[in-house]
Amino acid sequence: MRTFTAVVNPAAGNRRRTAAGRVRHVVQRLREAGAAVRVETTRSLQHSDEIASAAVARGDVVLAVGGDGTVGRLAGTVVRTGGVLGILPAGRGNDFARQLGLPTDPDAIAKLLLRESEPQLVDVIETAGTIVVGSIYTGIDAIANRHFNRVRPLGAAGYHYSAGRALLTWRMATYHVTVDGTEHNARGYTVVLANSGFYGDGRHAAPDARVDDGLLDIVILRDVSRWGFVSIAMKELYSGAHLKRPEVEVLRGREVRVEADRELPYGGDGELLSTLPVTARVLPGALRVLAS
Repeated sequence: MRTFTAVVNPAAGNRRRTAAGRVRHVVQRLREAGAAVRVETTRSLQHSDEIASAAVARGDVVLAVGGDGTVGRLAGTVVRTGGVLGILPAGRGNDFARQLGLPTDPDAIAKLLLRESEPQLVDVIETAGTIVVGSIYTGIDAIANRHFNRVRPLGAAGYHYSAGRALLTWRMATYHVTVDGTEHNARGYTVVLANSGFYGDGRHAAPDARVDDGLLDIVILRDVSRWGFVSIAMKELYSGAHLKRPEVEVLRGREVRVEADRELPYGGDGELLSTLPVTARVLPGALRVLAS
């Protein structure tokens, strides 16, 4: 019987009461099945690292309760300490959980966590010592992320507001993207380094991305009209139809460096990380996660 430490991010999600109820339900089901479960609420990023490290040392599964930022942060600790990660989606986007095909029903989540099967080995991205499970993105996406951080309580509506706000002041950037030593230049809106195919609350930026192929899908959106960008951001990204556009280029590789002609932020797993340039590489099968 597995043992668990549930690490709860109290700031995750825009429906905290609903999330709290789901956590209680899953924990109750685990305990009814005989599993030992500790529930810890984080006070800071460093505190979450400490909780997760102690959990791994005890032999517990680290159960990430939150959104993509929480999952990514705890995944980094689990990768470094050799532990196992479980995920209870309780954030706004939950895009990595979506990529893994994880259930949202509390009973189904509990059954998955209790299932006596080997953890799935999945890839992660490493950049400057930081682990990212979903994707790294720059350009207009990262600027929209900056705006979204100020309107998080709006939930899904906040994504649309933030994209529109970023578009109003956007001017095209020239990117220098080096993939496994081969250079590519592009003038446009954004570059996404995708381990997982989803980001931004269900947008399917990289439909062919896989978390177990040892590769990153690099999606480049070149110069397109503003109305074209609106169509891509609000509609085509959800279905994957943007890949039919000639302005969208997809590359694949193991190590990627992105530079730009001006200072631009970049983010990962829904959180702003730093400013360009960024060098990222895939760590194949580095994360053990309960996903099947």
